[in-house]
Amino acid sequence: MAILEILKYPDDFLRFPTRPVETINDAIQEIIENLADTMYQAPGVGLAANQAGIDKRIIVFDHEADAQKRKYQVLINPEIKISQGETISENEGCLSVPDLRSDVKRSEIVVVEALDRFGNKIKMETDGILSVIIQHEIDHLKGILFIDRISALKRQLYKKKIMKALKQSGKTP
Repeated sequence: MAILEILKYPDDFLRFPTRPVETINDAIQEIIENLADTMYQAPGVGLAANQAGIDKRIIVFDHEADAQKRKYQVLINPEIKISQGETISENEGCLSVPDLRSDVKRSEIVVVEALDRFGNKIKMETDGILSVIIQHEIDHLKGILFIDRISALKRQLYKKKIMKALKQSGKTP
């Protein structure tokens, strides 16, 4: 399999909602394997397809982040059907938003409907860290980054830092 490049903020591709998967075939299975390999290599607990430049509604996640066990899960075309309660995900981070961690308001419990990697309909009720991971990755599929959910001041400071770094490196955003 392959390790994919993870797109970084302010890449515009991260801001576009992804397209649903219409057919689950060998190409989709390869994308899933590559996403999982990339997630573990990064290392991270979740990865959405568009973070790797793939316009598909696919997420992979493993709240244990254990590359040896590889107990990752896959959700294709996931939709949050129910959100309940409120929690603060402490010190949340993102592979596409490097060098920033922040507390983020999230729903405490979410119920998600999706397809598994074989096209079977599944329904998951999650809470705790798994709920946070799923909300974070589904946000990616909608073109929403976790910095959109933090204070305006923290977001502006991060944007300035990134723009300055890009300018110094000779890259233009």
